[in-house]
Amino acid sequence: MSIQTSTDLHKIKQVSEVVGKTLRLMREYAQPGMSTKELDEYGYSILQQYGAKPAPNLAYGFPGWTCISINHEAAHGIPSAKRYLQEGDLVNIDVSAELDGYYADNGGSFILGKDKQNLQPLVEASQRILQQAIQQIKSGVRIAHLGRFIQTEAKKSGFKVIKNLVGHGVGKSLHEEPHEIPNFYDRANRTRFRRNTVVAVETFISTRASQVYEQNNGWTYATQDGSFVAQHEHTIIVTDGKPIVLTAANGI
Repeated sequence: MSIQTSTDLHKIKQVSEVVGKTLRLMREYAQPGMSTKELDEYGYSILQQYGAKPAPNLAYGFPGWTCISINHEAAHGIPSAKRYLQEGDLVNIDVSAELDGYYADNGGSFILGKDKQNLQPLVEASQRILQQAIQQIKSGVRIAHLGRFIQTEAKKSGFKVIKNLVGHGVGKSLHEEPHEIPNFYDRANRTRFRRNTVVAVETFISTRASQVYEQNNGWTYATQDGSFVAQHEHTIIVTDGKPIVLTAANGI
């Protein structure tokens, strides 16, 4: 969406703050032995406090309130009462919601407890690259150039990027134009960021894989070779200068 009025700005800030707080609180609440369903329900209770509706369920009928992906899963992990978090898991929580007709989206990966799998460098790279990438964004910048930056920085850190998961526009619905903000250089993509537009920028950084595959549940995407994937995401407003990070409350 494009910010056209003061109401637009106020409402998109409001929903972004809600999803940011929800993500941060869920991350703090998570502990070994907890089911992903319990963590999901906790997130839902926070959204309810603010009158927000979980966007994946609302928009697409996703069987959960938030997406919780673990280890080799990259996105759209379905919360389950039979799946338990373990010490050292690479956990990704993705929270998106609708409030008063406006949508925001954010996510973040973290190590639960002790880093038994030596994945902290992956998490830190994903987080750092997202922060650096956001600072590259302003009106007129080609989306392809942002993808090249992310891919280059990932390679410098000894990692790869997932090429079939992308960032996207957001605002009046969960997924809007631009429909693809990739993590790699796509020379065919001539689209440029435009002032006052709202976008969700995501990094998908992998230990080895460059593709993920839909699982039998019809939702979750995971690597086939046992690679780990870290994801971080912010909803931002594009300006002529530094972008406005709307989901800063998530602490990423």
